Amino acid sequence: MKFLKLGEDVRIWESAIIKYCELSSIGDHVAIDRVVISTPIEIEGNVHISSGVVIIGGKNAKVVLKKYSFVSASSTLIAGSEDFVSGKMVGAMCPKEFRDLIIKPIIFEKYSGCGAGSIILPGVTLAEGSVIGAGSVVTKNTEPWGIYVGSPARRIGTRPGDYILHLEREGRI
Repeated sequence: MKFLKLGEDVRIWESAIIKYCELSSIGDHVAIDRVVISTPIEIEGNVHISSGVVIIGGKNAKVVLKKYSFVSASSTLIAGSEDFVSGKMVGAMCPKEFRDLIIKPIIFEKYSGCGAGSIILPGVTLAEGSVIGAGSVVTKNTEPWGIYVGSPARRIGTRPGDYILHLEREGRI
């Protein structure tokens, strides 16, 4: 696999499928388990993508995982999808001129992540430090350090970020 950028200490499972390597960059200290990624990705440092994750959207979409973010097992990130309510045709094999597509980047800000089996829809940004509970469906942007659960995901609390931000200020992370 030839990437735009490939950092130090990057571990990619040999059966991982990454379709647009030439349009993707990976920073230092990244682990990518047995996954399917069919959209360009930009991964900063210290990121883990667990087994069973599917990241889709096509060549024109993008997923960004900033420092210390994570994607837990069997989660799905959808950066490109059909517009099912437009009244147009739906399906990847239908001619493009008869379809409406929603292609919007998904961004995980630093220290954010999603629990196992989560689904993140096009255009969602997980704000700094926010986390998504297992099995949740995220349709809207989150707020910093929020804890979200459910379908659709709703905020149920605040995650303390003082310790993490202290380490960052000291330059330890």
